[in-house]
Amino acid sequence: MSTRRVVLASLPAFLAAMQTTREAAAQAVPRPGGILTAHMSGEQRILNPALRASTGVYAITSKMIEALVDLDATGKPVPVLATSWESTPDGRTVTFRLREGVTWHDGKPFSSADVQYNAMELWKKHLNYGTQLQQYLDAVGTPDPHTAVFRYARPMPLDLLLRALCDLGYVVPRHLFEGTNVLENPANTAPVGTGPFKFVQYERGQYVIAERNLSHWRGAPPLDRIVWRFITDRSAATAAIETGQVQVSTYNGIGLADLDRLGKDPRFTVTTHGSEANAFNNTLEFNHRRRELADVRVRRAIAHAIDVPFFIENFLYGQGKPAAGPIPSTSAAFFPADAKPPYAFDKRRAEALLDEAGFRRGAGGVRFALRLVPIPNGEDVPLLATFVQQSLQAVGIRVEIVNYDAAGALTAVYRDWNFDLATGWHQYRGDPAVSTTVWYRSGSPKGAPWTNQWGWQSDKVDALTDQAASETDPAKRKALYAEWLHAVNEELPIWMAIEREFQTIISKRVGNALNTPRWGSADWHDTTLAPG
Repeated sequence: MSTRRVVLASLPAFLAAMQTTREAAAQAVPRPGGILTAHMSGEQRILNPALRASTGVYAITSKMIEALVDLDATGKPVPVLATSWESTPDGRTVTFRLREGVTWHDGKPFSSADVQYNAMELWKKHLNYGTQLQQYLDAVGTPDPHTAVFRYARPMPLDLLLRALCDLGYVVPRHLFEGTNVLENPANTAPVGTGPFKFVQYERGQYVIAERNLSHWRGAPPLDRIVWRFITDRSAATAAIETGQVQVSTYNGIGLADLDRLGKDPRFTVTTHGSEANAFNNTLEFNHRRRELADVRVRRAIAHAIDVPFFIENFLYGQGKPAAGPIPSTSAAFFPADAKPPYAFDKRRAEALLDEAGFRRGAGGVRFALRLVPIPNGEDVPLLATFVQQSLQAVGIRVEIVNYDAAGALTAVYRDWNFDLATGWHQYRGDPAVSTTVWYRSGSPKGAPWTNQWGWQSDKVDALTDQAASETDPAKRKALYAEWLHAVNEELPIWMAIEREFQTIISKRVGNALNTPRWGSADWHDTTLAPG
């Protein structure tokens, strides 16, 4: 199938073309799968999960590009491109046996050389969470085409690596990336993978299309095609779901009020089931290059000025609770028993801290002004931005909200550092070292989304981060993360304000759904769609 980008004149024309395709497919080879249409609330303009760790990328390309492992229904890592693994007693060498007989969508064979290239050149150098995870990866040996031997300078706990590789272990073809500018490679928007679906077309701002891979190592999937439609207007997305044009929306893609309402509609399921591996926080991010925000008293004052329980009850339909920090209470292996939210709402305390820091009210009662960039995810992100604006005005801080699309906001915050405050999401993926400590440790490449781009660095936090990530004893790791959690809550370089769970809305026509704890980011190789 050609990866040539085809431009359609309009969305109606596209829908008409898709209807013709449906009818032709139904007449030619009747199958139960059909064409599944999924809603995407934002667009990141990159379709390479080996370079960009994000559910906005996984939701699409996990169907085309595969990782070494994934999670089963119980949350246990299971084989995908890797069939088995073993670690040496010192934790410095991890050997993966790779699946044989796998081919890329362009027909070339998958091998250990692909894994070596991805690990050393993409995950270690560019992937926003991979750079920290693989910072002590020295080499990947390839003794044969189906064996990859990861060699580390410091111990790598096997449980950590396996859990991380579900999200940070996607493999793209070496033969298409080696010797190129990987950040501008055409395969970043026209992906070639080994997965159950093959890329067909990407029309910016409208849709991505993938079709079933007849040569997939599991066998061809039931669905003929998957179409991901970009619908940024949440009311329009809800209408598309209600009229049957869209069958699934993951990761809080539609409005909270509509999720609440459609949860009572017998045609749909609205649930957090299938998202257990992706607990998340609402975040407030600080640019420490601003003199005011470099003072920890100001950051603490801002946290004290915001009534989180009120926001949850009145804006989130009660979905969530005040967070005790970046490790959620659902993480039994790492959450400290005595952890609690560190900054309760206390307007008087906020005012006193701002006075103490030397930022007293001036003309019009204003202490200073800040620019806030919401990073568009769910509707709660701009809602929180407005609530922060109103809350800080009450203590004398003027806030201007600056809106971008998703790609523009990521660029402004993480590459250009053109912000003072930002609201967004942090996702916790089962182990703090996967996608959480990277928000706090220094050293991430400039521009890597959802990493420490705040202009803040702590020797203590860096040392604890590295020590915990290399500790192979589970009890000692938990104790180290308790110490780490206390340190980051005390310094508050960013504020993980609210602990949440994602909701999915899905038509009951969709079968074999929500059957893994990261289903929205899984490959959908067994998903079906009943006739509607």
